[in-house]
Amino acid sequence: MTEPLWTGPAVALVNLFDAGAAVDAKATAGHAARLVEAGIRAVLVNGSTGEAATLTDAERVELVAAVRHACPGVPVIAGASGEWWQQAVTRVAGAVDAGADAVLVAPPRLGGALTGFYERVTAAAGVPVLAYHYPGVAGGPVPVEALGELGLAGIKDSSGDPARLGHELGLGGDLAVYTGASALLGYASWLGAAGAVVAAANLAPRECLAAWAGDAAAQHVVLRAEREYKARPGGLKEAMGRLYGTSPVRRLG
Repeated sequence: MTEPLWTGPAVALVNLFDAGAAVDAKATAGHAARLVEAGIRAVLVNGSTGEAATLTDAERVELVAAVRHACPGVPVIAGASGEWWQQAVTRVAGAVDAGADAVLVAPPRLGGALTGFYERVTAAAGVPVLAYHYPGVAGGPVPVEALGELGLAGIKDSSGDPARLGHELGLGGDLAVYTGASALLGYASWLGAAGAVVAAANLAPRECLAAWAGDAAAQHVVLRAEREYKARPGGLKEAMGRLYGTSPVRRLG
């Protein structure tokens, strides 16, 4: 059986922008290094939490390279989704050239044959490819029934649906299943998921690790932090600013 690229909690990294909303790759990489020092097992750059929809391809590459340099001891995964296969392949190539150990790719928003799409992506990548299931936020859906046919190394499921997570884990084989839902950290670990990729780890990395290890009190801390920052637009970056002194500037919203 193939071992997953990493196990346990990873962070869905926030990308930081300066006062003029320009990418601050140095500050972003510094924040990633801080989380790795706290014990976080891997770093996802340019995902939904990183406001990837606002980034140019050059900015994506800059951010991956900066985080890779700052976090030499853990896997770096790059979001590389696109509206069609050629755009995704271009972003995958840029991410891998910048040092990504794996890529996270959602299906195209407008649909199409998943098999052909992921065949092209995996052929171009040369590194593990994870599907991204977060319809309505990042591309289209990834049906559980299709997972065995797509040649993927794993899936990040951010739906927050525990029944779907159980279905994915029941498929067996070498597919690494990662939850993207902070509320399911303890449950996903108990059920046998490979790990998690969560935004809450930007703010509460040690609590995410403890929740994964079965600490119910830590899981409640993570849930409370998530409720508080989701209560208003920009809440996560505002909370990070209070805790770390990082920039609260967003491009979205």
